[in-house]
Amino acid sequence: MSSGVAARHDAKKLVRSPSGLRMVPEHRAFGSPFGLEEPQWVPDKECPRCMQCDAKFDFITRKHHCRRCGKCFCDRCCSQKVPLRRMCFVDPVRQCAECALVSHREAEFYDRQLKVLLSGATFTVTFGNSEKSETMVCRLSNNQRCLILDGDSHCEIEVAHISTVQVLTEGFAPGGGNARATGMFLQYTVPGTEGEAQLKLTAGEDANTSRRQATAWLVAMHKAAKLLYESRDQ
Repeated sequence: MSSGVAARHDAKKLVRSPSGLRMVPEHRAFGSPFGLEEPQWVPDKECPRCMQCDAKFDFITRKHHCRRCGKCFCDRCCSQKVPLRRMCFVDPVRQCAECALVSHREAEFYDRQLKVLLSGATFTVTFGNSEKSETMVCRLSNNQRCLILDGDSHCEIEVAHISTVQVLTEGFAPGGGNARATGMFLQYTVPGTEGEAQLKLTAGEDANTSRRQATAWLVAMHKAAKLLYESRDQ
């Protein structure tokens, strides 16, 4: 892809909605696959009471809409202003307690794990049922739309076309913790072809920096897959 085309795909614009200012892609088709659409607000006439504590709305008890779920709440039940990056809001927005908790949890993905995915890691990659493997660097593209694999060959997989993400593990961490991630199995569709393709990522065996980066990348990709499935189910 030429730099000019890539720049157009990554272009963004500032829009104002009833919920606040959003920095969104110039073209909707080029939005992040992890994004969420703004919800439809519950009409004022359909919510005479807070949908959490059942307080009646009047001139003193005002109603507020949660920017994540669109439901009506009183100020006490919808007082938190929390970043909502999955909807591309520029500033923190008002959310109910339940939604604010979810958004706080997602902040870890955007603050830490997304950076890991963008930085990439080195894996041994096996495509399909091939007996041959290749050492490749796997990373998420800057617009979050593709997994890019670079080695002796080059491959790009659209994140939105990934259907299965399975983390491969071995052993148990000291103290009975989670098993250690050693690799990942991906299934995905390729536009213009029938059926699904698959690949396997395997982290190196040596306990070095490269192995630690690969393990962190696998954990981050597992979290990304959960967000991807949530976006599809919206």
